[in-house]
Parts: sequence; C-alpha cells; structure tokens
Amino acid sequence: MNRSGLAVTRTAHTLLPNPRRVIAKPYLPGQEIIPGGDARTTLLMDRILSIPEPGVASVFAGVLADFSSRHRGFEQILQRHFDLVAHHIAPGTQLSHERRLLIGAYFTHEYSVEGAALFNPSMVLAPDQTKLRPGERRFVMSLRAVGEGHISSIEFRSGTLDAASAVTLDPVGSKLVGARRTAPSSYDKQEFAAKLVELGAANEIASSVLARLSERFTLDDLEHALALLEENGLPHAISFETVKIIRVLASSNYVTSFPADSELCERVIFPAGPNETQGMEDARFVRFVEDDGSERYYATYTAFDGFEILPQLIETEDFVSFTISTLNGAAAQNKGMALFPRRVDGKYAMLSRKDRENLHLATSNDVRFWNDVTELHKPSKPWELLQIGNCGSPLETEAGWLVLTHGVGPMRRYTLSALLLDLADPRRVIGHLPVPLLAPDETEREGYVPNVLYSCGGLINGDALVLPYGFSDHGINIALISVPELLAKLQSSAV
Repeated sequence: MNRSGLAVTRTAHTLLPNPRRVIAKPYLPGQEIIPGGDARTTLLMDRILSIPEPGVASVFAGVLADFSSRHRGFEQILQRHFDLVAHHIAPGTQLSHERRLLIGAYFTHEYSVEGAALFNPSMVLAPDQTKLRPGERRFVMSLRAVGEGHISSIEFRSGTLDAASAVTLDPVGSKLVGARRTAPSSYDKQEFAAKLVELGAANEIASSVLARLSERFTLDDLEHALALLEENGLPHAISFETVKIIRVLASSNYVTSFPADSELCERVIFPAGPNETQGMEDARFVRFVEDDGSERYYATYTAFDGFEILPQLIETEDFVSFTISTLNGAAAQNKGMALFPRRVDGKYAMLSRKDRENLHLATSNDVRFWNDVTELHKPSKPWELLQIGNCGSPLETEAGWLVLTHGVGPMRRYTLSALLLDLADPRRVIGHLPVPLLAPDETEREGYVPNVLYSCGGLINGDALVLPYGFSDHGINIALISVPELLAKLQSSAV
C-alpha cells in the first residue's frame, strides 16, 4: 500500500540505457576556414585521396573488421555518406569502390542513442495481435533515449501481457537501423499558410509564393515557387528570413521509414527536422479508433532545437513508416499534449498544458489544428503546486476517462497521480486523488534528474493498469495498479 491506500505493485522489470546500441551517423567536420583559406572538409578529402591504393585496401579492411558487425547494411551506409560529400571531389576523378567507402567511413561516426539515459515510456496495444496464447495481448512501448549532447530520440520495445497482466518483454539486440527520410507526397496549402501565420511569416513575400501553388503541392512545387522570387528581381536581403521560415516549415513535415524486415526494437526515430535538432522528447503514443472502426496510431512529442520547443505529431499504421507533421493553433503551444483514443461528441479531443502550469482540454475537427481550448484543472494539492501535467492519453473506462498525471512539488519532486473526467463531457472533472498514486522510492531517486517519476502513457489490461514509467531521467520501471480500486478511490474523491 502507498499513501493513496491503493496497492501498487512494482514488477521486476527495469530497463536501463545500453551504450552499445549505436547508429552510424554522418560526420561532417566544421566548415570553418583554416589558415591557407581552405575548409576542413576539403583538406580532409585531399588527405584521403592522397592515400596510395594499397593503403586504401588495408585501412578499409580494418574499418570493416572493427565496425561492420555492429551495423546492418554497413557498406550501404558508407556509400550514402560518401554521396553526401562527393561534391568536394573534382569532377571526373576516378575512384575505386573501396576508396569511396573509405571516404564514407571518414565522414561517419557512431552515436550511442542510449548513452546517457532511457526513460519516459508510453504503452499501446500492438497492431499485430496474431499468434498469441489465449488471454495474451501484444504491446508496443515507446521510449525516450538520450545520447551525446543530450539529444533525445524515440526507440521501441515490444512484449506481451497475459490475462493476469504478467509482463514479458521481447529480447532486444544491440543493433539499430536508421530510417530513410523523405518529403511528404504533398502539402496542404491552407495548413501551410496557417502555420506561417503562427510563425510570424504571413507577409507579401509568403503570399506571393503561396499564390503560385495549388491547394496541394509538392516540395518541388514549393522550391520552384521560391526560385521565382529571385527571377522576379526581389532582393535577397528582403526575402531571406521569410524564405528561411518557409523552408524550415516544409522540412519539419516529413516521412521516416524503416526496412520492412527490421525488428521493432531495431528502429530508432532520430531527429531529422530543423526544429528538433536537439531532440524529440516524450512521445505519447495512442491507438486511435475512428467512428468507422478503423485504427491508426498517433503520437504527440516535443521538438526542441536548443532554444524553443514545438509540438509535433506522428502518425503510423504499422510502426514501420511514420509521418511527421507540425501541430497548429492556440492549444499547440507547449509541452504535454495527449490525444484521446477516439472522437468525443464527433470531435478530436486533446489534453494540453499550453501555459506550462495547468491542464487544459482542446477539441478540433482536424487532428493538426487546435484552437478551441479551455482550462481543465489547476494544481491544488501540495505535491503538485509547482505544475501539473498529463502522463499520456486518457484511458477509457465505464466510470469515465482516467487521466494519469504528474505533479511537481517541494524540492522539484515529480510524483504520479490521477484524475477522472466525465465520459460524455471530459471538461467535467469527476474526481482527483487527494495524494500521489506513485512517488520515487529509494531505488528510483538517483539519476540525471533526481526525484522524478514520469510516464507518457499506460495500458489497461483487464482489471489492471499497466504503467511503465521513467525514474530520475535514467531508467524505466513498470507498475501494476488495480483499476477498480483506483476508480473507486477517484469517485470517492469528488472535486
């Protein structure tokens, strides 16, 4: 029993960061000009090209021996990274296959995605529920992995729950696979224009570019319209900032896809958009069921560029291909957005914390636009007075929407608790636990950020709430909580 009077069982599962899980990323030395007037990249390329051919074979053999077993498709990775810098080589230069790959190796480095931490998970039912024993259900767990430079990426684990909510995690190997990033098939002009307004770039220059575009346009269409600005004689100094914002917005919407034969635990969504250069934080996945019974998965996450944050949306049907897009509107202005798992009264519904302190509820006819927002709940208990936020998408029960929360109190300690919202009108709060549901114990207090428990979403399995949570921005534990007991406690704690 904890202070809430509820039985909370911590399972024996603990997930800790594994620095051996690495990806091979492009390594592009700084483009600064050094004495002599040449860029570092150019000088490095000259040095590599001066290696005698027998030496190339010897050095490359060593690279293969040391690194090929750590990556899937290692030579293909090196070829792609060679292609990134091939423009530094004089046209017509003949290179052997080995020298090309060696050049690619010099412009590659390993990045340990979990080198610093692994925390803040969310859990959803997996798309594939076949080949299971009676009573079993397969789940997908997303995790926030943090590596060098405190850059956050999104990883995955999988496993099963049996009828008694015993958790079995699937084995995890050390290899990771990178994704292929592409532009979306098309952009919606109205959505694009609305986001430009939010970004402060709704001016005559942007209007002239948009006027040349169809209601749905491709990236090539956009680049052609931007090129016409210079052809029409508009000074570069005047158009520079607007063009920059337009390109940043376009590249913040993309598709990232993995090899179909890769394992879920091998896939890592690494930051690729300009607004997430310093990380993709705290993805809250939800299995969304439309009114017609069709299903897809959404996740909201926080993009961080080192200075500002931007809420973004992930969509997938199979956890192989992911569409990344910007979120728009008055409610999409801060961290901690969490989508309800179905429409409510015909509209999408989203938890929000647009002012960084209070819980809000937003509704919309479009999953990417959020303007209709109202305050839902303010911090009121000693353990949440600093701020309150959600711990993932609401969970539907017969008694109402179960909302897991985190509250920040004295000594900046994060504890977990819960609210109960009316099923038909989630703006109405039915109950609020008077004390924390879960607080850091002595084994969970130490880490990169001490005294923190945080989750991005749990799963109801029968009568049990299966709640994975991060502790102290270091690792992950899992707790089991009786749903009937929790609901009874919430209903007796009416606000």
